[in-house]
Amino acid sequence: MQAANTIRKSKMAQGFCALATCLVLAGSAALAQVSSYGDKQMGDPASDHLPTVLNKVSIVQRLNTRIPLNGEFRDESGKAVRIGDYLGKRPAILALVYYNCPTLCSEELDGLTGALEMVKFRPGNDFDVIVVSIDPSETPQIAAKKKVFYLKRYGHPETANGWHFLTGEQPAINALATATGFGYVRVPGPDGKMTQFAHASAIQLLTPDGRLSQYYLGVEYSPKDLRIGLVEASEGKIGSPVDAILTYCYRYDPMLNRHSLVVARVVQLGCVLTMFCLGGYMVVMFRRDLKQKKAMPLPNWKNVIG
Repeated sequence: MQAANTIRKSKMAQGFCALATCLVLAGSAALAQVSSYGDKQMGDPASDHLPTVLNKVSIVQRLNTRIPLNGEFRDESGKAVRIGDYLGKRPAILALVYYNCPTLCSEELDGLTGALEMVKFRPGNDFDVIVVSIDPSETPQIAAKKKVFYLKRYGHPETANGWHFLTGEQPAINALATATGFGYVRVPGPDGKMTQFAHASAIQLLTPDGRLSQYYLGVEYSPKDLRIGLVEASEGKIGSPVDAILTYCYRYDPMLNRHSLVVARVVQLGCVLTMFCLGGYMVVMFRRDLKQKKAMPLPNWKNVIG
């Protein structure tokens, strides 16, 4: 009887543990679904469709297209440069972002830097990293701060001459974006001012003569794919188109975001409280079992043996 009770309570405890695990996963999922960029919004009947503004946002993979090499930009020191200054001898990784982007652009550069940490090739020696701002109002001073940040994160200060953070005027930006198939539009920020951009996340590999060799979409990149892509780009080879699964950077209605955040926080709080209740119940049950065991009289071993 005692063994049956023990088995029953053990199964009950396992059931509570499984339920608690499910609740934790549900809470985690709720947290993961809260984002002010690119997610569908709760309470929006049209949330299964992209906002109209994103119809103008795209990545058209224009492989084997030569980008404009004579477009004028400014590097992080304020020096006038051209994209062609960084090509000719080795391939390059090109990223179009804007430095004051509140979320996705940083995720893109973080993903690129993290992948490059696991690639044996080094910027400045085997390839170059060219980051270009699509915001003509950004300055070389802002670009310099970004370079310092990512160079420190990369952990190889000796590769500084292989990292280039550029800013430029609208004509040069437009020409580069058109050549790479990078579609973006200016959108209002939380304050209503037109200070942000809706765009998709992607990096491109360039051959030494400035042709688009490969596209990588999203914000996380495979070190193995990057290594192979750089080798092929260095040989002038052109890759194949990749699946066009786009990650958007776009701010939806801030009020809807705030409601979504509140709902998710309530769900998370409920999960936490439920876990505490289950945990407290299990502690009480185990302590009661322990007390019952201590209160049970010891068997008379003499009578048992006799």
